[in-house]
Amino acid sequence: MSTKNGDRSDKWPDWAKKSPAWRAQLRRRFPFPLGEPTWPTSVPRPRKHSQLGVNYDTEWARRYPVRLARAAWTEIVTRPVMAAVAQPTVEGLDRLDHVAAPVIFASNHSSHLDTPLLLSVLPDRWRHKIVTLAAADYFFDTRLKAVYFAFSLNAVPIVRTRVSRDSSDRAEELLAEGWNLLIFPEGGRSPDGWGQEHRGGAAWLAARSGRPLVPVHIEGTGRLWPRGAKRIYTGKTKVTFGAPVDPDLPARQLVGHLEGAIATLADEAATDWWSARSRAATGTTPALTGPDAAPWRRTWALGPSPKDRARQKAPAGEKRWPPKP
Repeated sequence: MSTKNGDRSDKWPDWAKKSPAWRAQLRRRFPFPLGEPTWPTSVPRPRKHSQLGVNYDTEWARRYPVRLARAAWTEIVTRPVMAAVAQPTVEGLDRLDHVAAPVIFASNHSSHLDTPLLLSVLPDRWRHKIVTLAAADYFFDTRLKAVYFAFSLNAVPIVRTRVSRDSSDRAEELLAEGWNLLIFPEGGRSPDGWGQEHRGGAAWLAARSGRPLVPVHIEGTGRLWPRGAKRIYTGKTKVTFGAPVDPDLPARQLVGHLEGAIATLADEAATDWWSARSRAATGTTPALTGPDAAPWRRTWALGPSPKDRARQKAPAGEKRWPPKP
């Protein structure tokens, strides 16, 4: 093959033929078929369709062989690790004895430990038939993270920054297929350990599908692995399950009802069942958002951190909020 200048390609040494400069020179001299075809300047180029984020397909993670592998992973890895790190105490599971699946588990969220901890303490009939709704922009931004979370947590990407019809339709289809859902109505981890105002996704999904909402409160994970921390501490945690919330209410009312139910469970975990129910009856349940005070006072009210020297005298399970009557 000869070039325009009369040179022959076989005169080039092997290292030059394999170099990027050689390939670029070939593409310049022979645009087609070695190079990309030209694109008319008057026609806009179509946007490339990303296979990550909310577009990541997780159907493979719900196939039977993968479900078996995930069940083994949960029993061999997740449950022992959570038992050693979080040392959970579970209460309220008897409230789910007569609840028919599928349901929507809605929990407070203060740590990345919340999801594996909750999945590790659920009974078998819930544990191996549950899907975690996870933020597409955080858990599915790279291929490695998408594969890992889809496999280990059976996570499905959703849009958390705005209302997405595709995300809601996908969640409703999963409920129709018999999958239970795990969702965090706050939309993300707490920045300071206290609860945040609930978004309407969980309530709207329950009202639309007619499936009950099961409120869950997780206590202690925010001290073991808070947001922004570079290491994980060990300590005791408590997971409290509440009675299912009837989805017959309008979605706007259901948001407040769910938030109040989780706040009552938090009060129950901090005090006792009778005190929590008494406050709920009189409408004096402490809010999940904590006291309206200075940042240092809010941190103090959360109780001692695992890295505090006073932890041996004041266990991490003790909170200074709500104040005891």
